Amino acid sequence: MRHKVVAAVFRRRIIGAALVASLLATIYWLAIASDRYVSEAHVIVQRTDLAGGRGMDFQSLLTGGTGNRPDQLLLRDHLRSVDMLRKLDAALNLRKHYSDPEHDILSRMWDDNTSIERFHAYFLSRTEIEFDDYGGLIMIKAQAYDPRTAHAITAMLVQEGERFMNRMAHDLAQAQVSFPEQQVSTMNQRALMARRAVLEYQDRKGLVSPQASAETVAGIVARLEVQRTELQTQRSSLLTYLVPDHPNVVMLNQQLAAVERQIAQEQARLTSPGGRTLNRTVEEFQRLEMDAAFAQDVYKTALVALERGRVEATRTIKKVSQLQAPTLPEYPMEPRRAYNALVFFLIAMLLATIAQMLVTIVRDHQD
Repeated sequence: MRHKVVAAVFRRRIIGAALVASLLATIYWLAIASDRYVSEAHVIVQRTDLAGGRGMDFQSLLTGGTGNRPDQLLLRDHLRSVDMLRKLDAALNLRKHYSDPEHDILSRMWDDNTSIERFHAYFLSRTEIEFDDYGGLIMIKAQAYDPRTAHAITAMLVQEGERFMNRMAHDLAQAQVSFPEQQVSTMNQRALMARRAVLEYQDRKGLVSPQASAETVAGIVARLEVQRTELQTQRSSLLTYLVPDHPNVVMLNQQLAAVERQIAQEQARLTSPGGRTLNRTVEEFQRLEMDAAFAQDVYKTALVALERGRVEATRTIKKVSQLQAPTLPEYPMEPRRAYNALVFFLIAMLLATIAQMLVTIVRDHQD
């Protein structure tokens, strides 16, 4: 009998404690908790390059997204970062706002000199930055103890998010352009050195175009060979009726010998087993010209790549478009007083019921 009385008293105390706790929570939520205003904005990251060559993302077909999911997640992470909090605090003095003693002690931040880790945790508890995977947009909700601060937090998050995305895109584009710029500078120097080598070779040889000079000498040899053939024909004709020592035959022999010596000299200018002849000069000049032409072509290709990279860099701008501009709240949506009080009461009653069940089970085992 005594165990039953003790158990009944204990159960009444559990119910009483739950009711007292629910009453205190109701008083807090309905009368003490400070009002918090919520400013909301919906944004989406859009690219201005409109690259038609990129394949369609299969996931975007299934979810209806925009295909910029990595950019959206990067933006979300930046908006939730400590760096972002430092910028907000420097501009809006959030530490003082969130730790103002005028607000209730349970909802405000207790100390404005708290560590950055605790400040960041509190900031995340008062700010919701979520990515809607289906709609492909970011929903930003910022809570503050007055409407203007809530609106300022949301507006600055949107502005800083757009600035961050553009800066990241520009840095990437600049990195992509820097390498072609270096290559263009290198190829320009290479092309200039190749052309300079051609000019120096022309000056050293005293020839503007060794190829043209070789063609001229070859033409002279051809004409001399024609002349030699004519002289040989004339000599053969004279020998049919004149003796070999006839003055006319002797004169033709002398002319023929002179032509043959001239042919030998001109051919020596073109080719020779061990001399610096025109054929070697032409080969070296052509090799230098070929190197210069190749360097010039590579330089042109590098210029085209650089210009293409610069055009792409100007097109890879990521714009944070506002589907819902930051709102200026007129009514405090937080805390949800009646809802919180009701939820607390239900949880307290549930815990009290569980405690009663445990007491009953213990009593039954003792009996």
